[in-house]
Amino acid sequence: MKKRILIIVLFLICSVGYTQDFLKSRDLSTFKAESLTQSDIEKMDSQLKVQGTSIEQVRALALSRGMNENEFEKLKTRLNRFSNSIKKERLNEGNAILITDKAVTTKVKDTLNRLIFGSELFDNPTLNFEPNLQLATPVNYILGPGDDLQISVYGVQEFDTSVKVSNEGKIDIQYVGQISVSGMTIEAATSKIKNAIARIYSTVSSGQSQVSVNLGSIRTIRITVIGGKQPGNYSLSSLSSVYHALHVAGGPGVNGSYRNIQLIRNNSIIRYIDIYRFLINGDQSDNVGLKDNDVIRIPTYDNRVTIEGEVKRPGIFELKKGETFQDLIYYASGFNDLSYSSSVQVTQKTAKEFKVLDLQKTDFNTYKPQSGDVFKVGKILNRFENKIKISGAVFRPDTYSFYEGMRITDLIKKAEGLKEDAYLQRARILRLKSNLTTEIVDVNIEKAFSGDNSLNLALKKNDEVTIYSILDFKEDFKIIINGEVKIPGEYAYHDNLSLNDVLIQAGGLKESASSKVEIARMINTDVVEAKNTPRVELFTITINPKSNEQAENFILKPFDVINVRKLAVYNVPEQVKVSGAIVHEGNYVLTSKYDKILTIIKRAGGLTPLADLDGIKIKRPVQTQELEDIKTIDLNLGKNDSVHNKVIKKAVLDNKFSVIPIDWRKIMKDANSYDNVTLQSGDEIVINAQSESVKVSGNVLLNSEISFIPGKNIKYYINSAGGIDNKGWMKNAYVIYPNGKAAVTKSFLGIRNTPKVLPGSQVIVPEKPEGRKLSTTELLTVTSVFTSLAGIILGIIRL
Repeated sequence: MKKRILIIVLFLICSVGYTQDFLKSRDLSTFKAESLTQSDIEKMDSQLKVQGTSIEQVRALALSRGMNENEFEKLKTRLNRFSNSIKKERLNEGNAILITDKAVTTKVKDTLNRLIFGSELFDNPTLNFEPNLQLATPVNYILGPGDDLQISVYGVQEFDTSVKVSNEGKIDIQYVGQISVSGMTIEAATSKIKNAIARIYSTVSSGQSQVSVNLGSIRTIRITVIGGKQPGNYSLSSLSSVYHALHVAGGPGVNGSYRNIQLIRNNSIIRYIDIYRFLINGDQSDNVGLKDNDVIRIPTYDNRVTIEGEVKRPGIFELKKGETFQDLIYYASGFNDLSYSSSVQVTQKTAKEFKVLDLQKTDFNTYKPQSGDVFKVGKILNRFENKIKISGAVFRPDTYSFYEGMRITDLIKKAEGLKEDAYLQRARILRLKSNLTTEIVDVNIEKAFSGDNSLNLALKKNDEVTIYSILDFKEDFKIIINGEVKIPGEYAYHDNLSLNDVLIQAGGLKESASSKVEIARMINTDVVEAKNTPRVELFTITINPKSNEQAENFILKPFDVINVRKLAVYNVPEQVKVSGAIVHEGNYVLTSKYDKILTIIKRAGGLTPLADLDGIKIKRPVQTQELEDIKTIDLNLGKNDSVHNKVIKKAVLDNKFSVIPIDWRKIMKDANSYDNVTLQSGDEIVINAQSESVKVSGNVLLNSEISFIPGKNIKYYINSAGGIDNKGWMKNAYVIYPNGKAAVTKSFLGIRNTPKVLPGSQVIVPEKPEGRKLSTTELLTVTSVFTSLAGIILGIIRL
């Protein structure tokens, strides 16, 4: 390691000396990293990689020769920057690094000629044909200088030694002497070594001891590649083959041949390598072993052609002399499933221009492609030569094969015959004419099956036959049933459909059904009648509501409308609820449509002594449609409409009921008073108990309940709750009385009249709406207007 570092330091010193004229001195005290050119940096980086070390590892020696610490850091930065840029370029180009015994080579991906058949073999770093050094030594392995042999004698006598084949091709065994083994196979060398040892060790010749010879370490050989993407000298394992060397060199160059590669040994060509043998058939007979000083020469190609279109492996192929277009198709793995193989278009190059040749199938075996030919294999036509189609009222509508002489009945038989609903008087044939326009041909199916061939129409290829169904001509009729049936609605009409059938489909009659059924039937006529002519015919049927099977089975017609009437008197008992300070709380049935609140309270035993006469109200459920109407209704509450609208609407929508305030004192004075409200189903009469407090809520500091003091106004109770908060709207405060009635503050001629507060009331302070501030633009506009007005006024004054 120290020796290697010393070599790197000497290299740096020589480089610096070359750059700054320091050839006669090893003093680096005046070294300047900025003075190095990019070429100098590249040389230093290359040498560091060859020696397997880094710039950091030579820091100590460089500093000991006087190099400034800062200059060393600058040099290190430049070298690292250069190394990173190289790595980035290799990453972008998809490079792969192949490492041999004593060489590092960069494998450049063939992006320029990626369509050349065979180039992918050398772009795959996992397919490198590298020899497996873990296997047993092949018996035909040829020994040479540098090989290490492990020799053992075992048995009665024992002896172990490791010897290396010298540059002269000999090994030296103690007590035995020198033995020449270079150029011999491991098997022959073993026999020779055994005989030599047997002359010294008698037990070997007698068989009492055995001799084993194994290859310890494999030597490195030097080979040369010419014409590759990365030509040069390479140090490889002596077990390496031709394909491994080609892979290390990146394969043939841009114009290199893949089929005429030469293996040169001792200045003679010993083999021509055709990579197509391996690519097409997996034949590795050309993948022979290499020897020291072998040369692999890749000449330029003689004949390259291109095939594109509908073949399984389109690309650029190299052809040998005498090979035909059929051979090219074989190399391209044949035509694909959609190819038009009867004729292939060839674009050829002449001395002046291009020309086109149509190569027929009969010439595939004789036509010899010329270099630069481009073959285009087209697709077959998207049409059929014998297709015919049938659809409609047959058992197997589908596409079938056509043959000359086929008739309409033959096709129907292929489709398993006509269905029961087939319309026999007419079938349609959609036919493609010779000019590719279409025509309609009609045929009578019934007559076609009569046996007369003149009526059994002959078909043509690509005909599309449609067999109509009688159901296609039938209108989709409906009938409607309404009223007192369980499932009213629209039902399909069928022939002989009766009233009984529809009643059963509709789930039967309800308990509320009357004995009267009205059926409306439309009147069909082409005559325009006079004014007031009836549009429908009415039938009144008497039925038995207790039975679904009627005595009179009325047959319906399409579009009849059936109405099952309701019993004249059929009302489920309706109830109201009474709660609060009443003698008998609970539910009460309304005896008539005109029951009023006074009647029900009397039936409930009257009010208790604790009842608040100002706290009686009715809570009435709000229907879904009414809830939708409330969202848009205008309550017309005057000046403060927007605030109170929101409050009252929110109370109704949240609770799903409306409140009807009741003035009980008026009812007690006059039973015919409007306050004696007529009740409805679902109403709840609420009688509040007497209270001695007033609730204060809303935008006040503290929602609380304040003791009632006669004569005190709304402001008193708000102040008692701490006053309004920063969002409170004092002038729009309002009171909700125990019976649900609300009162708001009113103003007349500047005099504010606050509502009276009663025991059990609720004082509510609403939130003040947020006023919109003027934008900068609006503020400038207003200012401009006032300025203009001021100018006008001054002008008038000066007149």
